[in-house]
Amino acid sequence: MHHPIIEDLLWRYTTKKYDNTRKVPQEDMDVFLEALRLSASSINSQQWKFVVLASDEAKARMQQSFGDSPSLNKQHVMDGSHVILFGNHPRYSREDYAEVVDQGIADKRTQAENRDAAFGACVYIDKNTDSHGSTSGWTRAQTYIALGNALHILARLKIDATPMEGIDAAAVTREFSEELDGYACSLALVIGYHHPEEDFNAKLPKSRKPFEKVFTII
Repeated sequence: MHHPIIEDLLWRYTTKKYDNTRKVPQEDMDVFLEALRLSASSINSQQWKFVVLASDEAKARMQQSFGDSPSLNKQHVMDGSHVILFGNHPRYSREDYAEVVDQGIADKRTQAENRDAAFGACVYIDKNTDSHGSTSGWTRAQTYIALGNALHILARLKIDATPMEGIDAAAVTREFSEELDGYACSLALVIGYHHPEEDFNAKLPKSRKPFEKVFTII
């Protein structure tokens, strides 16, 4: 199949070695971050906070969170251009959703006289709050929607990326507690440009299950 979207996704892969001499241009970062902001979320709750590590100092703080782990991700943090921390709200509430409702009124998506009715969506908050008041299972899932969007955006921009679940989530959340401001980080994304000689994954063909193994059309 020949289509720009398919070609972009065939181009994309998980980078295994970054060229630490290359940085993502600011104009591409601006497009990427704005597109990330526009990611979909359950009831438009936008239960996330994205912390962008651009400086060597910030990335060194992230690298330290790995401790003595020999993880490849540890080197990606320093060699990549930027690292994005995906934070999720661990105790999302009606009060948090009020910010979304009021922004909707400001954007003229919701009429001011319909403000109270807009809170009907809070039934989903109640459904996804456990007996301890935690919404983490629900809000963490929203970060994966944002991650999928991010990977597609980056493919369109021809920027390489490495999603990282292999982090010490508690250590990262502690280290960046001020920047995360009450949110919890369990996922990070390194972006940049692969090393032309040392990234073995760049040379391998794309491999996915065949269409008929993945789709059932009825």
